[in-house]
Amino acid sequence: MSQWDGKSKGTVFGYQIFVFLIKKAGIKSAYLLLYFVASYYFLFLKKSNQSIFYYFNKRQGYSYLKAKCYVFKSYLTFGQTIIDKIAIAAGMRNRFTYEFDGAEILKELLSNKQGGVLISAHIGNFEIAEYFFEEIDLDFQINLVTTDLEHSSIKNYLESISKKSSVKFIIIQNDLSHIFEINAALARNELVCFTGDRYFEGVKSLTEKLLNKEAQFPAGPFLIASRLKVPVVFVYVMKEPNLHYHLYTRKTDFKHRDEKGLLKAYTENLEGMLEKYPLQWFNYFDFWESNTH
Repeated sequence: MSQWDGKSKGTVFGYQIFVFLIKKAGIKSAYLLLYFVASYYFLFLKKSNQSIFYYFNKRQGYSYLKAKCYVFKSYLTFGQTIIDKIAIAAGMRNRFTYEFDGAEILKELLSNKQGGVLISAHIGNFEIAEYFFEEIDLDFQINLVTTDLEHSSIKNYLESISKKSSVKFIIIQNDLSHIFEINAALARNELVCFTGDRYFEGVKSLTEKLLNKEAQFPAGPFLIASRLKVPVVFVYVMKEPNLHYHLYTRKTDFKHRDEKGLLKAYTENLEGMLEKYPLQWFNYFDFWESNTH
């Protein structure tokens, strides 16, 4: 199955080393250490290597050698986004430059005073989005809908060294009580954010093509967003060279209660991002169920 198990790689000690380097020697020095980490992943993480190689080779259509090279580059890029997130959260936002593409859409959401739904993905570095919103003086509350599976010692450590986040979390519950929290947030003219690209075993899923092959997506974000009478936008924060980030916001049109139509619009939009930023696909598991098909 292509569902994610909710667990991320890494140790607290490893993060502590990077935090020490960032603070004492700068962000670029921490990047250098990533070559050793990426080499370890490239040599020893068989499952994630197979999955990301499949993405580059079969879904992006790269040659065998290019795909192999991009597996290593992918680990480097992913590591850089983590370092950037730590640095920005620890108060080094001014070391980075930012570019806004569609900020007027977010401002329009606020002015309508009906809230809105953001749908993102595990590409780029969406977790630093709140710092972008500060940059363009958008004073609103983001509610991130998530499972509690990623609450770990790493997460606790990162929270201890970061400035307090303004993002609120709505935890998905088996009794569906999170639906009431979502509606309450929208009633307060707040934004509710989902990631639409990872599902867990036992959770209802929808099927749609991504990069010319069908894959499973969590049904929840698309069922909920298609039934709420609020605007839905796709938002991505993509890394570019020289400590630069690019925020993309795209409005989408779909029929009310048409979750399949919303999912199709999402996958088409996601494909456009992956065409431009192929190295920033960070789903290191068998997303397309390639081992069974």
